Amino acid sequence: MDWLLIVLGLALLVAGGEALVRGASGVALLARVTPAVVGLTIVAAGTSMPEMVVSVQSAIEESPGLAIGNVVGSNLFNLGLILGLTALLVPLRILGNSVKLEWPVMMLASFQLLLLVRDGQLDRLEGAFFVTGVIAFVSYAVWIARRNTSLEETKELDESLTTASFGRTGGAAIALNVVAILVGAGLLAGGSTALVHGAVNIASALGVSETLIGLTIVSVGTSAPELATSLVAARRGRDDVAVANVIGSNIFNILGIAGVTAVVHPLPVPAEIVTRDVWWMLAITAALLPMMAPRLRLSRVSGAILLAAYLAYAGLLVHDAMKG
Repeated sequence: MDWLLIVLGLALLVAGGEALVRGASGVALLARVTPAVVGLTIVAAGTSMPEMVVSVQSAIEESPGLAIGNVVGSNLFNLGLILGLTALLVPLRILGNSVKLEWPVMMLASFQLLLLVRDGQLDRLEGAFFVTGVIAFVSYAVWIARRNTSLEETKELDESLTTASFGRTGGAAIALNVVAILVGAGLLAGGSTALVHGAVNIASALGVSETLIGLTIVSVGTSAPELATSLVAARRGRDDVAVANVIGSNIFNILGIAGVTAVVHPLPVPAEIVTRDVWWMLAITAALLPMMAPRLRLSRVSGAILLAAYLAYAGLLVHDAMKG
């Protein structure tokens, strides 16, 4: 029954995230916001919404290991498996902005997380600091994107309006997108409840920590939207979307999700997260720059290295669980 709750929860989270992104993107496009800006903000945040609702609910229900494990585990999964697997299948071109802006912000956020959780807790003030950071990052990214809007992007906006309006015009189009947002939010709430309850019960039954469940089953499941987005984008030749989706999601996970979760409920951080998992996240994040910066390209070899690093980390988790 608990495994069914997890499967049901993950399915509802994926469907809810899709509906929320579709509705929010539609409202933004109808407001004449370009697809580039939508991608930098709404899509990146929307694909992180499953992690958000699961982490907040886990913290409220006194399962901090599940909450923070979901954030760190999702970041490791995004970099190691999603980006690694995508580059292994299709070598990815890297835009200069990913090296100059997005990677430094992701690296800085990862290092800040390490500094702030060393005392074993992420309190409300530290959470507010993270939330302020993600607001500043999004505002700057939107400003850059809008300032550099091209004629091609304006044309793409006009083409996107047909899909965004559900074939309707005026108030009816906006109303349908608002309904999609509300349905998505409801599915996310229901999915997170089922997933958290199922995960906590399984951890108790197997005698493993909630942190381990958060780092593995929950983080992999809530990262499904990022996996689908990056693979589809790479297949369609949108390498910029495939890479920015992962980096943007990692920034939102730390600054947005960990930040909002700590503001809602101060977050105790399990010792193993501080001594093991955050360091792995920091190391793989740092290793990404020399892989993509020299030739603005993420090769198949780099993809294989990222994938191997994640598999080594997963093997370490299994080893520690069996040893414990």
